[in-house]
Amino acid sequence: MRKIVHVDMDAFYAAVEQRDEPRLRGRPVAVGGGSERGVVMTASYEARRFGIHSAMPTAVARRACPELILVPPRFAAYHEASALVHEVFRRFTDLVEPLALDEAFLDVTEPKRGPPSATLVARAIKAEIHADTRLTASAGVANGKFVAKVASGMRKPDGLTVVTPDEVPAFVAALPIEAFFGVGPRTAERLHALGIRTGADLLRVDQERLHAAVGKLSRFLLDVARGVDERPVVPDRQRKSIGAERTFARDLDRREALEPELSAICEVVGRRLVRARLAARTVTLKVKYRDFRVVTRSSTPPTPLGTTQEVRSWADALLFTTPRPPGALRLLGVSLSGLFPAHRRIVQPRLPFDAREDDPHDAT
Repeated sequence: MRKIVHVDMDAFYAAVEQRDEPRLRGRPVAVGGGSERGVVMTASYEARRFGIHSAMPTAVARRACPELILVPPRFAAYHEASALVHEVFRRFTDLVEPLALDEAFLDVTEPKRGPPSATLVARAIKAEIHADTRLTASAGVANGKFVAKVASGMRKPDGLTVVTPDEVPAFVAALPIEAFFGVGPRTAERLHALGIRTGADLLRVDQERLHAAVGKLSRFLLDVARGVDERPVVPDRQRKSIGAERTFARDLDRREALEPELSAICEVVGRRLVRARLAARTVTLKVKYRDFRVVTRSSTPPTPLGTTQEVRSWADALLFTTPRPPGALRLLGVSLSGLFPAHRRIVQPRLPFDAREDDPHDAT
């Protein structure tokens, strides 16, 4: 039987800001864009008391909490703190599956240090994270990834929730269906129509009706409802894409206004690519118009991209050379895909040309 720990840092970006700037401690803080179109990336627990949460427009957040302190993100500081956190993880196990900068699954069935007790390992990890970073983390302990992840969020901040194998059936039965992986608002509506509102309801519904409503997701939901979650921790999980985007304070249509914005986005994307020691086969440009139409353009260069300058050159060609509908833009984004280890890249320099045009599509 596996022993899984899910570790989730507490209000990570905001916590780093409060740690590094004493005046922010104990104050409602949000990290995110400061323009009227900006959004909250994360909020301190002091801000969350006002209902402020990630993805909330900053204008709405400021109305909810006039005393809110909004700070711009410092990704270098977050990456540095994340690296320290992951160093702690690997002191205890090599089976670490990162989900983001601030969370990961760990298989501690046979830990590198200490007794084979997932609870004791989780406590030790939390203590060492705090000692090394002055940040707090919450952890969930279970025999499967789903229950461990749900458990880690139950006693935030600085919490530890342990669900023993005997407790898993009752734990899952009491969960609202919205807590299950893959169940978003629309899926939840379809499940509600079948009378499914909790994990216990999943075991009472007709399986054919469930499959008709949610397709192959039904198998996973039923397995988890029965307490079955055999998914392993995958330490070498391959990253599928790297990207960044920016929503402008006002719509932009002139090249001289768009060029510095594109350059800043490419700097972020290129830095992430280099830091991850990856190269990319395909670059994709995303633009959103003032009427919320979204158009993407992609290109696969003859030589994979491995530097910020290369990313910028091809993104520039996609934005200013490849035909696209006219109009002012409210958002610009750049992403890289087809990722592989940078040391395998063979460099054959060529100039950007013949960008492939994808069909435009509307966003809602």
